[in-house]
Amino acid sequence: MIKHTKTLKVRIRDKHRPLLNSMARSVNFVWNFVNELSQRSIKERGVFLSAYDVQKYTNGAGKDLGLHSQTVQRIAAEYVTRRKQFNKARLNWRKSGGVRRSLGWIPVNTAAAQWKNGQVYHNGHYFNVWDSFGLSQYKFRSASFNEDARGRWYFNVVVDVQAEIPAGQDRIGIDLGLTDTATCSDGTKLEAGRFYRGLEEKLAIAQRARNKTQVKTIHAKIANRRKDTLHKFSRTLVNRCGEIYVGNVSSLKLVKTKMAKSVLDAGWGQLKTMLDYKCAHAGIVFKEVNEAYTTQTCSSCGSLPESRPRGIAGLGIREWTCSACGVTHSDRDVNAAKNILAVGHGRLAVGIPAL
Repeated sequence: MIKHTKTLKVRIRDKHRPLLNSMARSVNFVWNFVNELSQRSIKERGVFLSAYDVQKYTNGAGKDLGLHSQTVQRIAAEYVTRRKQFNKARLNWRKSGGVRRSLGWIPVNTAAAQWKNGQVYHNGHYFNVWDSFGLSQYKFRSASFNEDARGRWYFNVVVDVQAEIPAGQDRIGIDLGLTDTATCSDGTKLEAGRFYRGLEEKLAIAQRARNKTQVKTIHAKIANRRKDTLHKFSRTLVNRCGEIYVGNVSSLKLVKTKMAKSVLDAGWGQLKTMLDYKCAHAGIVFKEVNEAYTTQTCSSCGSLPESRPRGIAGLGIREWTCSACGVTHSDRDVNAAKNILAVGHGRLAVGIPAL
């Protein structure tokens, strides 16, 4: 058994929306105040305010704004963290209304939220939730209330959990693609394009009718399908593997091309994130490796034969025979996954350049 932290997400009942929306507007007010204060300090005195410095200007504001005092402190701390992260003197304003309204966010410090009488208790208020995790058995650490695009609110809380180390010892290489979201070196595949199935026509009708509520609902359903499928696939791999290696294909670069829709629908980044933290929790190896030439290299002999598929013209070639050793690769993605596994092990076969 190993101990690690995990974030649990439960939905809050809709009757609490008005209260949470009011608190979210107060959070936006504090964020914008700190944003302006920090900008003026840098402009007038050349001083970057720390979270401790900001606290002196916000003491007592929580009571007037209907926020917990520690929530105000968390807003300041988060602002300073993001300002350093993006290296800017001023961040974007949080908007409480209009088309570009910021989604609601209410940070909660450790021990500022508790489980009482079958409800989440915070800032003098009880919030009913759909408790699908049995929250009573956990001690809450830091948390937050968050709103989604449909106006639904969720309670996200960090807790300590005990997890068993999986007994699986398989070694897997994963090639990410568009025809199949993921192809493993043992032939296992995650089919792409299933998330929109049966919903594209409904989405088009709703978009033409400018029914924003229906559009948001359909998009949320597609996102939930994607997340559920990726969770199940990643969990299956983690349970049976001791080592997982994945190609370092960048979805951020490809979304700027004509393949943007397919790349975003595939969810490469989401899958890699899931594998990363699940492997860390399970105590198994996960690594992104350089996938250069893994499609063109023969996984049997390790050479770059003349018969290999090359460039854009070779994308349509799904099966090819190595002219060096005569082995036929019936699936080029499985061949690439095997090469990714070899690179992950550090066994750079002859012909696979270490770029």
